[in-house]
Amino acid sequence: MKKQILVAGLVLISAFSFGQKKEIKKAEKAIKSNEFNEALGYLNDAEGMLASADNEMKAQFYAARGEAYMGSAGSDFQKLKMSAEAFQQALELNPNIESQVSVPLQNLRAKLINSAVSDQNSEQYKMAAEKLYTSYMITKKDTSDLYFAASNSVNAKDYPNALKYYQMLVDLGYTGATKEFVATNKETGEVEPFDNKNQRDIAIKTGEYIKPEERVAESKRGEVLRNMTLIYVEQGDSDKATKLMKTARAENPTDVYLMRADADMSYKMGDIAKYNELMNKIVATDPENPEIYFNLGVGSAELGEDEKAIGYYKKALELKPEHEGALINLAVVKLKGEDKLVEQMNSLGNSSADNKKYDELKEQRKQLYMETIPYLEKAVELNPENKGVARTLMNIYSQMGEDSKAKAMKAKIEAMGG
Repeated sequence: MKKQILVAGLVLISAFSFGQKKEIKKAEKAIKSNEFNEALGYLNDAEGMLASADNEMKAQFYAARGEAYMGSAGSDFQKLKMSAEAFQQALELNPNIESQVSVPLQNLRAKLINSAVSDQNSEQYKMAAEKLYTSYMITKKDTSDLYFAASNSVNAKDYPNALKYYQMLVDLGYTGATKEFVATNKETGEVEPFDNKNQRDIAIKTGEYIKPEERVAESKRGEVLRNMTLIYVEQGDSDKATKLMKTARAENPTDVYLMRADADMSYKMGDIAKYNELMNKIVATDPENPEIYFNLGVGSAELGEDEKAIGYYKKALELKPEHEGALINLAVVKLKGEDKLVEQMNSLGNSSADNKKYDELKEQRKQLYMETIPYLEKAVELNPENKGVARTLMNIYSQMGEDSKAKAMKAKIEAMGG
């Protein structure tokens, strides 16, 4: 009797296995005919018998479900997410199935990434981040998806998820360093990157490019650590920020990006002296970069070192004459002296000595305006929509007695709705 029961049990298991396989095959056939909802119906029928299946058959089931969800999803992210989760389960159960599902996996990731790009362009950063993270989690191989998920989370101010993704990248040893195929454009003399070696080689054959080279793109590890520290500062966790930066700098003390990250962190934490110290070290590594001098100007102005700030802003403008920020900030620092002059002028009496002093101060004020006007005029020329700068320039014109220029600037402000 026991033997009969055992045989019956074996037959029962075989029948269930056969039923599962049959339903999965029917689902796969429906998928090939683009009958995705029909396929999901067959898979639902098979799911109840799944517990007794081996991992290989379970993987086959989840792979089919992944394809069916993807095919029926359209732009429905929830279905795309269910598709991704199904494929992920299939790969965990049977890693060898990856070659079989490589095409649908590529199609799914393309859908998720393209949709994320669209969300990013419309500033739906949180949704873009979720789609990119979903894309990464399918195979956990393309860390660039995780990196961009973190970046979008930062833009969305979703700092907990940003930290989660960045920490995953750090734990994975992510650098983001990739090989680039470049060549020099004969006409412009500029080094230009190509998508792949084949494209670069074709460009060389046209004769329009020379000096084919391979180079490694700059590591993004510094940026990852920088963003993590700034998020910790934003959250008020300066201890974690300081500890993380200390570790990162110890790993590579000459990494300029990390030096800049340390400087940014110091600035955020109010340690302007350390910020300036670090920025001066960075200047030595890239003395032709106007942004470095601009940032040094900001730091010096914060410390009340106005003359140093002016010098840095002028250096930034020497390297980049159309640097709007440097033009405006230079004017702001110069105009700081106006309040003191006006205060002195208002404190004077009516004696001949006071009148003489008043005229001297008035002339100093006029000279201050004359020095400032060119920077403000250039800033308005670069950005005619900046009402704050236009209004300041209008007031200076009025103080200088240049009524026609003041009226013209007033008309511009009114045209902007100001």
